[in-house]
Amino acid sequence: MNDEQAGPERGAGPARSADEPEPKGIDLARRALEEARAAAKASGKAVGQGRASRGPLRPKRRRRGWSGPGPDDRDPQTLGSLAQSLSKQRGWSAHVSEGTVMGSWARVVGDDIASHAQPTTLRDGILHVSAESTAWATQLRMMQSQILAKIAAAVGHGVVKELRITGPAAPSWRKGERHIRGRGPRDTYG
Repeated sequence: MNDEQAGPERGAGPARSADEPEPKGIDLARRALEEARAAAKASGKAVGQGRASRGPLRPKRRRRGWSGPGPDDRDPQTLGSLAQSLSKQRGWSAHVSEGTVMGSWARVVGDDIASHAQPTTLRDGILHVSAESTAWATQLRMMQSQILAKIAAAVGHGVVKELRITGPAAPSWRKGERHIRGRGPRDTYG
């Protein structure tokens, strides 16, 4: 079967004469678009109106003129509210809350606690806090529920689920570059 016989049977539009060349490139695309529009019009659909013909994707109409006395989406926004809405849209809210705990520790838990303890890491809802002395570590362990309530009030529930409070590390007997393995200075005492 040659092209002249197959052309009208394909249903690819109007039959073309034998001396008319095969459409290529942009002409072929235009012809396909015209055929698609004709098929859509025949089935009763709106044609050639772009997104507006699709219905719910059409944007809301704005009032013209001044925004008026009430809040409007055209009013100037504060940088904080814009950053908050951006973090919600992008799914960064959890990371922002974690950063708030670490960066604003003194504001979140109070100056007294912040002067004696610092947060070190926050992973999987577990906040590691390093206290300056063992006495402060013990005190913070007893106040753990109150500290968790303060953090939840400042950044939201579920950001910090558990506190791990540690005191200072024990002093090292190791001095200098060279040392000998063993019990250290205790073996010379007696």
